[in-house]
Amino acid sequence: MIPTVAPAPADADQAGSTTAAGAPQGRAGKAALTKASRHRLFASPGAVAGLLWLAALVIASLTAPLWLPFKTEDQDFTAVLSGPTAAHWLGTDELGRDILSRIFAAAAGTLGTSLITVIVGVGLGTLLAMAAAGAERSEAVISRITEVMMSLPGTVIILAVIGAVGTNIPLIMAILGILMSAGIYRVVLGQAKSLQSQLYVDAAKVDGLSPVGISLRHVLPGLANTIVVQAALIFAVGMLIQAGLAFIGFGPPLPQPSWGGMIQGASQHVYDAPWMMVPTGAVLALTVLSANAIGNALGKAPNAAAPHLPSAAARRQRAAAVAAIAAAPAPKDAEAQEAPGNGTLSVRNLSVGVDGAGTGNGVALVTGVSFDVAPGSVLGLVGESGCGKTMTALSLLGLLPSGVSVSGGQILWNGRNLAAATEKDMEGIRGRDIALISQEPMRALDPMFTVGYQLTAAIRRLRGMGKSEARTEARNLLEKVGIVDAQRILKTYPHQISGGMAQRVAIALALSGQPRLLVADEPTTALDVTVQAEILSLLRALVKDTGMSVVMVTHDLGVVADICDQVAVMYAGQVVENGKTAAILDNPRHPYTLALLAADPHANDADNMPERLATIQGQVPQPKDWPTGCRFAARCQFAGSACTDPVPLLASGTGEGLVRCVKADQLAVEGMDWLATDVPAARLLPVSPATSQHTAVIEKDLA
Repeated sequence: MIPTVAPAPADADQAGSTTAAGAPQGRAGKAALTKASRHRLFASPGAVAGLLWLAALVIASLTAPLWLPFKTEDQDFTAVLSGPTAAHWLGTDELGRDILSRIFAAAAGTLGTSLITVIVGVGLGTLLAMAAAGAERSEAVISRITEVMMSLPGTVIILAVIGAVGTNIPLIMAILGILMSAGIYRVVLGQAKSLQSQLYVDAAKVDGLSPVGISLRHVLPGLANTIVVQAALIFAVGMLIQAGLAFIGFGPPLPQPSWGGMIQGASQHVYDAPWMMVPTGAVLALTVLSANAIGNALGKAPNAAAPHLPSAAARRQRAAAVAAIAAAPAPKDAEAQEAPGNGTLSVRNLSVGVDGAGTGNGVALVTGVSFDVAPGSVLGLVGESGCGKTMTALSLLGLLPSGVSVSGGQILWNGRNLAAATEKDMEGIRGRDIALISQEPMRALDPMFTVGYQLTAAIRRLRGMGKSEARTEARNLLEKVGIVDAQRILKTYPHQISGGMAQRVAIALALSGQPRLLVADEPTTALDVTVQAEILSLLRALVKDTGMSVVMVTHDLGVVADICDQVAVMYAGQVVENGKTAAILDNPRHPYTLALLAADPHANDADNMPERLATIQGQVPQPKDWPTGCRFAARCQFAGSACTDPVPLLASGTGEGLVRCVKADQLAVEGMDWLATDVPAARLLPVSPATSQHTAVIEKDLA
């Protein structure tokens, strides 16, 4: 029976790698794919060891005539069935032949013929899959043929071929590859069809690219990772089958050595010379393990390159950081937290970084963040991408990514410092006290289960209700979040509802444990304007009716103005301005807040709309590039020499908020505005006089 090779995980990032124009990145995409595969290969100690073993085996086998101490047919009758000696390092067989010489002499033939299976099986299977993925009629024919091939008894066919043509190992391994190509076809077809449905393939068809060109340029690069993984696994399977055939007497003709034949000879002396089985069996096992290790390393998804569980050193560093945080004295303004159950959140000098950041061995991602969230209020965390908003929000629930942890500060919730809480402690807080609404509701809902099953399971787990009672509560939650036909939605799967409906279900799921604090990570980003307004109205009603508080992570200042009571503006891992929403939006005191408002078309009414919206030159610096002074200075229109020194977060001149800028009072007094930058000359196109009587300028769209 031919072994079935398990499908390799599809690499979604590689499959969907496109340029801004919608087409794959061509050579750059292939180079990136090769670089990613190489990184995963050399990041795995097992794969590196496997590569070294295979390389050493091939080199030793190809150079065997130059260094082997004995020829494979030489017999030493004075050392029959001997163990390791100075003359025979791995001992001898029943005819006194040197085992070491025979192992390495047979290696090249074994590995070479196994590659025949790989080339034929993977090559034919991939070609069939690409042909079938591009045409439904071809798929129907090819699929029926491969189904017949998979139903054939492979072992019987191979034995029949041996009986007809003899032990022609290359031919036998080629036929084995043909039989295994049916399984490879099934593995590759699914991913090839997925790639064929991508938008960049449609764009290539519109551009007139032929089906063959689409397959070669857009589909095949996306299959490279799967093909390599399957090749590594088929290589190992081919070696095992070849050894098995030699073991039953269908290997290379005598006296030519083969690993399977040597194991068969050793099996005849397992009682009187057990050592004879060890060298050949160990070499075969190590070679198969090496091929599997390489396949496993290449099959890992890019985001799985880092181990899920931290290393022992990382765990020790994290434990030391948690101990230091727990030992730190509580701030003077934390007395309000001593009353359990009051539902107030106070974050003080929070720092988040890569493990080891607290000891100087890692990179800090968030530093010195402080804010308060009173019961029944909404705090907005705003700023550009890369400013640390999501990291700050996830730290409230202890859901930071692997390798990232809180390195300092305090997260005070009902008298407890969550920054020093253990994972077991957080299990009693998540869902019950603090809940999360993710940015993408379809990722928060399991597509394998109905909405009702997921809601009732969460309610039973968090509230301890019975099944029927939980079902009733699930329907009530859906009605609470504005779903009219709640009974029908309970029976549907996530893919059967719209994005706005899925977001409402996600909010209901977050409310299933009756939390006091809701962390909403850009809950309206992927929704249209109408649904966005409905979700914001829903959140306002929930805050009013239940008295819970909300931490809203968003890029949209309109959302902040609509729902938030307090605003914390973040830039490069710091809070640069904090205060009441009306005060900050009406009278911003930090240049970064001023720039964000100047760049927002909704921040001005029609009468005061400027001729051109302002822009902020440059981009948010990477954490490793943060300056010692003001982190916004390099992009600020008002920066001066005083901005090179560290800037603390101090009370503003009005006393109603905090600001991190040495020129905040000066800017407030002089009333300076963020100026709109000129349009670069490269983006200006003159309008032809034939099309217009007036001289005009059109801005070229560089997107």
